[in-house]
Amino acid sequence: MSTGGDGGSTVTNKQVILKDYVSGFPKESDFNFTTTTVELRAPDGSNSLLVKNLYLSCDPYMRSRMGKPDPSGAAIVQGYAPGKPIFGFGVSRVIESGHPDYKKGDLLWGIVGWEEYSVVTPIPDMHFKIHHTDVPLSYYTGILGMPGMTAYAGFYEVCSPKKGETVYVSAASGAVGQLVGQFAKMMGCYVVGSAGSKEKVDLLKTKFGFDDAFNYKEEQDLNAALKRCFPKGIDIYFENVGGKMLDAVLLNMNTHGRIAVCGMISQYNLEDKEGVHNLSSIIYKRIRIQGFAVFDFYDKYSKFLEFVVPCIKEGKIKYVEDVAEGLEKGPEALVGLFHGKNVGKQVVVVARE
Repeated sequence: MSTGGDGGSTVTNKQVILKDYVSGFPKESDFNFTTTTVELRAPDGSNSLLVKNLYLSCDPYMRSRMGKPDPSGAAIVQGYAPGKPIFGFGVSRVIESGHPDYKKGDLLWGIVGWEEYSVVTPIPDMHFKIHHTDVPLSYYTGILGMPGMTAYAGFYEVCSPKKGETVYVSAASGAVGQLVGQFAKMMGCYVVGSAGSKEKVDLLKTKFGFDDAFNYKEEQDLNAALKRCFPKGIDIYFENVGGKMLDAVLLNMNTHGRIAVCGMISQYNLEDKEGVHNLSSIIYKRIRIQGFAVFDFYDKYSKFLEFVVPCIKEGKIKYVEDVAEGLEKGPEALVGLFHGKNVGKQVVVVARE
């Protein structure tokens, strides 16, 4: 730390930089580290905050930010700029405030840079002040943040579940999937999940309470696997994978089934996307397929907290994090998402205070 010419203190600020646009699977070598300095004072202009970042969230959607801009303008998330710090959801503490609704020491979650300190201008429905501090702060990168809201909105608002229905969740041990399965069990549904390792499958059945689970990598015929798990068909599919999995699911959906399309991680790193061949099932079975983006539902965030915080405190919901210590571990943790290396919600710890 040093003292600036105007008497303010400056500190070093390590940042994760995207080298260039990414094609195919991202690699750790696609990122660089740089160190700048930041002055510990209220940012110039009004309504901005200087925050110290504590926890950063690794999420599959971040892959879509790494590619070249979509010339059609159809992208729903802002892309990363080569040579600049990447950004995503994080938990931060206010160091200096120029915003009337925040004071020094306040905690918030929302979009921040992948760096030790960020200057942010809080945006309604994109930055949220943290009031419940009697749960781990890292939970606001997951169960109490964007992934938790995604699971809640996708299942309850998009799927319109009913007691006794059959529910299938792909990528079920991830940050969103593990919660969707538990929400479905709380509704009295029959729930099956798929994941990519024995460890994850065991977690689904023993910790998260899924009725059944299977390792999709060990199944030569996904259609047969789903028929085995759902002899009476699938009422609700929470889609996180796409491709061959979606194709097999369509054959096993029940009439008037619902599919909430949250993500398609199997397709994000492919130059030539896989086709889906069983689309006629949508007609014959009157299936409703709906894509959704979590920010369309942030007006329900307070309602969500009222529901989920007591569930956490009472032990009704189990939650697993995969923690990487230090900003320098960030690229490795982020890249690992696309190879299934994480078990539970992937979090990067920048600082713990």
